[in-house]
Amino acid sequence: MAERDYVSTPVADSLGLRDIILGLAADLQQLRDGKISPNEALARAALAKQMFNGVRLYMQAVKTIEAAARDVSAPTAIEGGGE
Repeated sequence: MAERDYVSTPVADSLGLRDIILGLAADLQQLRDGKISPNEALARAALAKQMFNGVRLYMQAVKTIEAAARDVSAPTAIEGGGE
């Protein structure tokens, strides 16, 4: 098994994306087995779509905030009059 990438997984873990994907796979199997109706499967898929849309908005917001953030590790001198 490949080593887990802990750098890129915190967002996926905190948002529960693995559980959503596993749930969708289970829904598909239940639909194939006749345990849920096509309408119920569509409703679950629509809900998952909205969840992923929310994740997309979250990721875009993080990207925008990170792009606008300034580096505070290196202090800058205050320019101004002295003479």
